[in-house]
Amino acid sequence: MARYGLLVDMNRCNGCYACFLACRDEYCGNDYPPYSAAQPQLGSYWMRIVERERGSFPKVKVAYIRIPCMHCDSPLCVEKSPPGTVYKRPDGIVLIDPAKAKGHKEIIGTCPYQVIYWNEQSQLPQKCTFCAHLLDKGWKEPRCVEVCPTKALIFGDLDNPDSEIARRLAVEKAEVLHPEYGMNEKVMYLGMPKRFIAGSVVFADIDKCAENATVTITGDGTTWTTSTNNYGDFEVEGLAKDTDYVVTIVHPGYRPEELKTRTRVDVYLGDIMLRKT
Repeated sequence: MARYGLLVDMNRCNGCYACFLACRDEYCGNDYPPYSAAQPQLGSYWMRIVERERGSFPKVKVAYIRIPCMHCDSPLCVEKSPPGTVYKRPDGIVLIDPAKAKGHKEIIGTCPYQVIYWNEQSQLPQKCTFCAHLLDKGWKEPRCVEVCPTKALIFGDLDNPDSEIARRLAVEKAEVLHPEYGMNEKVMYLGMPKRFIAGSVVFADIDKCAENATVTITGDGTTWTTSTNNYGDFEVEGLAKDTDYVVTIVHPGYRPEELKTRTRVDVYLGDIMLRKT
């Protein structure tokens, strides 16, 4: 028996919302008993996308974090809901029974991720089903995965070493959004946004971009080294939150510059002037 999971590659997501629209197309106005009742046109986000702006002008980045049901191996929604209303299948997919759960609004409060939505018209709690009705017909992946143009979503059997998701997880470090919940989530993420430090380096004497300056960032017991590009820009990502870092910039013929900063937020240091020795 398969144990399904979803891997979200944040480095590939460009925020096109195709996954969100495919979910709406599949479920709005369509009943799939006994898997789910129709999703309402408003108020439900079975594939919720959170846009997180990072940095400051002119160094601004946007991360698109997709948050469906996590289909946890230890789901609190099953544990805390009335018996039989929410259940986990042998393949790991967590479903809300649209008949037994009718009228049980308290179910929406059982998920710490807040991905269970109340359908006022149908008086039902509802959420992502991993398109279980399609998988049971022989489909290999949910609609959101099928339509993703950048292949940012990878779906498959976590216990099959030949599946793409298992191969990726074997060599890449994935994370869950909230490991502190302890629910063994089966939606995992690659390239989750961390803190970054960026800046622009300028030769003060000629007022030109300092290309190929060596930038070293130290802190948290780790050292990162990079070089400025032809615009004098540099960026190092993957840094720890709320940590002190020292940024050292070196270029032949110029005095080294050293700056101290703390990653309370993503840091853009602005123009850093190098002066002749």
